[in-house]
Amino acid sequence: MAERRLLVLFGSQTGTAQDTAERIGREARRRHLRCRVEALDSCDVANLIHEPLVVFVCATTGQGDPPDNMKMFWRFLFRKNLPASSLCQLDYAVLGLGDSSYPKFNFVAKKLHKRLLQLGGHPLLPVALGDDQHDLGPDAVVDPWLVALWDKILALYPLPPGLEIISPDVCLPPRYTLHYLPEDSPDPDRDLPQPSAPRAAPCELHPFAARVVSNQRVTAQSHFQDVRLIEFDIAGSGITFSAGDVVMIRPQNCPEDVQQFCQLLCLEPHRRFVLEPTEPGTSLPPLLPQPCTIQYLVTHYLDISCVPRRSFFELLACFSTNELEREKLQEFSSAQGQEELYSYCNRPRRTTLEALWDFPHTTCAIPADYLLDLIPHIRPRAFSIASSMLALPERMQILVAVVRYRTRLSKPRRGLCSTWLASLSPEQGDVRVPLWVKKGGMKFPADPATPVIMIGPGTGVAPFRAAIQERVALGRRGNCLFFGCRHKSKDFYCQAEWEELVTKGLLTLFTAFSRDQEEKVYVQHRIRENGKLVWELLSSGNAHVYLAG
Repeated sequence: MAERRLLVLFGSQTGTAQDTAERIGREARRRHLRCRVEALDSCDVANLIHEPLVVFVCATTGQGDPPDNMKMFWRFLFRKNLPASSLCQLDYAVLGLGDSSYPKFNFVAKKLHKRLLQLGGHPLLPVALGDDQHDLGPDAVVDPWLVALWDKILALYPLPPGLEIISPDVCLPPRYTLHYLPEDSPDPDRDLPQPSAPRAAPCELHPFAARVVSNQRVTAQSHFQDVRLIEFDIAGSGITFSAGDVVMIRPQNCPEDVQQFCQLLCLEPHRRFVLEPTEPGTSLPPLLPQPCTIQYLVTHYLDISCVPRRSFFELLACFSTNELEREKLQEFSSAQGQEELYSYCNRPRRTTLEALWDFPHTTCAIPADYLLDLIPHIRPRAFSIASSMLALPERMQILVAVVRYRTRLSKPRRGLCSTWLASLSPEQGDVRVPLWVKKGGMKFPADPATPVIMIGPGTGVAPFRAAIQERVALGRRGNCLFFGCRHKSKDFYCQAEWEELVTKGLLTLFTAFSRDQEEKVYVQHRIRENGKLVWELLSSGNAHVYLAG
């Protein structure tokens, strides 16, 4: 009998595709299939020729781009020298997750499906195109598609004699078991990884702990929006960047939330533990030290402030001993309950921690072993770098709008990363932020004679500040900036800097202060008013135009 094994590969940017891939992995285990779930770039593509059965779950980002964790796979798969029969032994299915409000809806999934066909693969089903715009979200497509997928797979790989599909009411084993160490075992040197000079350029698995040099509010105290210009010391990091590049920052949960979470789940913050995979071949989470404390796990790893997904309620229902709570959790994890779940979670942006408060009997029954199955890890946030190494060597600056807004919930919603960054003060001592740099999508012209038109309202001006600093340092003129904000006196970021460059003849600046007069004025009005200049720069100057929001 053919070996009953399935490989689930995902390309995920925000975590939805990974969550769906892990759901398929759980459903496979309930059907007694040996199953691995991996990011596409973590898998050795050359081994695909030995895989009999693969399900691909892919998001599409930006303008039809593959997510970061499948870019290497993507490049390999589209190599022209791959033989047309490379994947002739492969049965596969492709599930796409996208948003139909974008022109290249599910472009990655469609293109992947087509390429696998070209290489000789056998599709079990037509490509599924999940849509964020649907009232029920992608699950409106995913749920029926998975029913059809399991029918196909079980026809090819029937259940072994005497085995039945494991009921959804039965809890699958956790991915890891958490072994507490004796209280008197020696302490690790420190909870936080020590900053050190890295051997190679910092990356997601080995970020650089950069010291916060300054954290300055650049909007008036009376302005509704708190925006910060934050400077980091990156001396000795090996980091290099140019205008248009992006810095990735992994935030942490605030101490109050960590304390509440530990109290709710009856966890002792200072207890130390080691993780052991339940199944051989499962790798340990690379971002967690071993041994680790509960405090470190909850502060730096578990995303307790994210809006919980359907899978969270599905697993929570397994632990529930309270009938009322269990019924509600089962409703939230059913296909029929998705509208209700959207109203409870997504619309008001309720956090995982707040959802746990609402199910107190279930929450205190959650076994610690399941924490990493229940709650996703904190994802890094991307910020446009707002300074140039030519102007500020060994330093890096970012412009951060602190996210704070209201929903129907009484407590205001706060952005995890921006709130954490805004709270950091160099006066507190040696304050450090784990970061690394990624190449950005903006490339500025190499030819010094090419003029540049930059349109950057609000914090969208950040990459253009880096570009202008860089171009001025290289003696390049032809810098034209359209900047917009609400009030000249309240949120005109870097005003003195721009005005000094204008005086020196190094910058042409057009500003739109939308609320400083009765009629609202935006950057598009200023572009129209200066249409003659813009057209001249484009037609005879061959100018490049950049826009950031």
